[in-house]
Amino acid sequence: MSILKVARMGHPVLRSKARPLERSEIRTAPVQRLIDDMLDTMSEYHGVGLAAPQVHEGLRLFVAMLDSGEDDKGKENESKDEPFAIINPEITVVGQEIVEDWEGCLSIPDVRGKVPRAKEIKVRAFDRFGERIELSAHGFPARVIQHETDHLDGMLFFDRMRTFDTLTFLEEYSRYWRKEED
Repeated sequence: MSILKVARMGHPVLRSKARPLERSEIRTAPVQRLIDDMLDTMSEYHGVGLAAPQVHEGLRLFVAMLDSGEDDKGKENESKDEPFAIINPEITVVGQEIVEDWEGCLSIPDVRGKVPRAKEIKVRAFDRFGERIELSAHGFPARVIQHETDHLDGMLFFDRMRTFDTLTFLEEYSRYWRKEED
């Protein structure tokens, strides 16, 4: 396994729309190695999600560590607390509730901002084995999935912010903003 170089804001790969993977590509050695390397990279940098464009690969693939969620039958996901891959995600917003909360990004190190996102979503995608999956997610897991899917469409969290009033460096976030929320 390898730790991959993370593209930083300004690199064109982060502003390009990623191409979908063909189902036949998913189980190939290069894609499986990429998934493993992305998982290692996400862990190394203490991220909760990492999209392929962030490691210079223009593919509709991301890995994430989600702490909760349910499958389409209302059962808790078996992958709870284990990182997993989502390939060619299609998101459907459930309800109309939008929540504004803090986000950061490995491609924009040490910066945070409040971003509005749908509170609840459904995701249809392929897993790393090329099997069709459907997930329901709400709260933080829904935010992570939306953030990573944005990367696949060439968007950064700045693009979703209503205002830049909350844009802050991590050090100032810890010093000033976090205190307001405690």
